[in-house]
Amino acid sequence: MSDWYLYLVRCSDGRLYTGVTTDVDRRFKAHQEAQGAKYLRGRGPLALVYREKIGDKRLAFRIEHAVKRWPKSKKENLVRAGSGCLALIGGP
Repeated sequence: MSDWYLYLVRCSDGRLYTGVTTDVDRRFKAHQEAQGAKYLRGRGPLALVYREKIGDKRLAFRIEHAVKRWPKSKKENLVRAGSGCLALIGGP
């Protein structure tokens, strides 16, 4: 069983993209090479600004869904804190 991670990528226009994966470095490289999420294509340069180990797949997708609904200010607070999304959403 692989560990899942939540990650945030900052686009050149300052927007934050939220995703989950089992390999953040591989996924971010794919984003930089315009593979994967269509949303990020043409929005570079990209910066990986946040990653946090979540645990299992089901929890990771639940958290991703919650974070995607947050206002940008709350996502920026998460980036500044560097960790703690589980506490912010009331997770385990």
